Amino acid sequence: MEGNMKPITDCEGIPYPVFTTGSVTFCASVDGAKPEGTVYNLKIETFGENARMPLPGQFFMLRSVKSQQLLARPISVFHAEQTPHGVEISFLILLKGKGTQELCNLEADDKVQILGPLGNVFPAPVKPQSESDPKKVLIIGGGIGVAPVAGFAESLPPKSYDFIASFKSGSYGLENIKPEFLTITTDDGSVGFKGMVTAAIDAYKLQIGGYSAVYACGPAPMLNYIKTICEEVNIQCWLSMEARMACGVGVCLGCVIPTQKGNLRCCKDGPVFDSKILTFTKPEPSRLAKPTEPAPVHPDMSVTIKGVKFQNPLIGSSGTFGFGTEYAPVFDVNRLGGISSKGLTLEPKAGNSGIRVWETPSGLMNSIGLQNPGIPHFIEHELPEMLKLKPVAIANLSGSSLETYVEGAKLLDKTQVPVIELNISCPNVSAGGAAFGMSCTSASTVVSAVRSVTSKPLIVKLTPQSPELNSVALACIDAGADGISLCNSFQGVAIDIETGRPVFDKIKAGFGGPAVRPIAVRLIYELYESIHTLPADKQVPIIAIGGIANWKDVVEFIMAGADAVQVGTNTFANPFTMIECIDGLEEYMKRKGLKSLSQIRGIAH
Repeated sequence: MEGNMKPITDCEGIPYPVFTTGSVTFCASVDGAKPEGTVYNLKIETFGENARMPLPGQFFMLRSVKSQQLLARPISVFHAEQTPHGVEISFLILLKGKGTQELCNLEADDKVQILGPLGNVFPAPVKPQSESDPKKVLIIGGGIGVAPVAGFAESLPPKSYDFIASFKSGSYGLENIKPEFLTITTDDGSVGFKGMVTAAIDAYKLQIGGYSAVYACGPAPMLNYIKTICEEVNIQCWLSMEARMACGVGVCLGCVIPTQKGNLRCCKDGPVFDSKILTFTKPEPSRLAKPTEPAPVHPDMSVTIKGVKFQNPLIGSSGTFGFGTEYAPVFDVNRLGGISSKGLTLEPKAGNSGIRVWETPSGLMNSIGLQNPGIPHFIEHELPEMLKLKPVAIANLSGSSLETYVEGAKLLDKTQVPVIELNISCPNVSAGGAAFGMSCTSASTVVSAVRSVTSKPLIVKLTPQSPELNSVALACIDAGADGISLCNSFQGVAIDIETGRPVFDKIKAGFGGPAVRPIAVRLIYELYESIHTLPADKQVPIIAIGGIANWKDVVEFIMAGADAVQVGTNTFANPFTMIECIDGLEEYMKRKGLKSLSQIRGIAH
């Protein structure tokens, strides 16, 4: 690079990374990749003194300026060239998750945050000692691993190397290389030889090929095989590794890989490693049995709680779905498994004063204060409409005292509502609510009292604020609970920085949304284990609540031990959330050959 574009380098000549914003010049799916639309070519231009020409083997951390993801994604360099104003870098991106999906959906002139170039480089091949001994090197790429080794191949003299590219189907990323011999293998035989990389190379072929070194990038099993055959015939082997990353510069220690020299950072000590120091561990086998029969046309998604059958495990959460009728004009609420009503008290409540909702990153704070029409009004007006709907109607019962809980339960017991959800977890009221769910004694007292006046299935909704949560749950079960729903909102505080005052009149408020989901999964996981210390006839179902945004979240909660799930905050962001969860869950069950949810419930334990 020339002029003010000359990068600052370390003592080994590797340019120091910069954090800058690049502009997308091109983004489209790659021809030849199969299935179509699974691999994209993204080109980003950086400008002026922040432009960096990467060296072979390096990568960048990429994150769209308009991204909804927290972290950038590490992407290897496929090709780079200077432009009149900077450097244009090409990346091949395999569409895998939300982060790569965002990158693959970029358009010309979109802005991308870019940190790099990062990592070490492929060591240059040893120069031949004489023209009579022109030893070549062998370069091997597997799948998307073709990108960095193809970039490296570009830096070598034409025909000074052989190249093997191995794919599941189709081929791509080979337009810039000039090997003496190119070999392509595909699992399905669509291009080149049919088979994996083992069909193209083994220890004997390495030896008779006279290679001085091997350079490779691809799936771990392929790299382990290449390491083994290279060391068998004592040929130097360099492998470009992959790991989940957060920082890309070596500080978070999230991308370490095991080696004979201890845990080394893939981003800083690699990604290129001498194969001799690498140790490949065998991946843990899946706990999901492989399908032995054709996928069921309609897998059984039903859930039964104390004799009440839900057509699927998706339930509209109390306080976020009204009485079901409010969302009926928006989507077909009859597809849901159940609907938990707005929190109900014996007498009508006006709720809290002041600000009631406050948005935060990945979550929503609320201080509604159980505003509701009262149980008598609900029985006369809202309940009949709920019962006309197909989902199981659940009456969420709250109270300010033991007496109001009991009187409310007596009224509900005389109705046709199929299930009562006893709410001893509301964080936004001064009396009752979460106060009853904080200890075993108080929780047991209110559950026993309500149990004595109703024969209806009784689900107890608990607060995550309890310091003895699992003990409280077991006490509730002993007192007569037929199920546990967990967890109600976490408590938080928001402060208005313009006034210096707390946002909410009651200072503390409930917090929910995607940010709480990993904590909620942990609570469900631990509760499942506690409940399964009980005799089989004493074990009760769990209904999980906390940050569910898509069907994958539903599967995760079920694998942690949940029988059903309630969706709350995300309905405000996307009213179709529960419908999408139902459809996604059904497709997942078909793909995995699952006949019922019982096959995966609690499988993570």
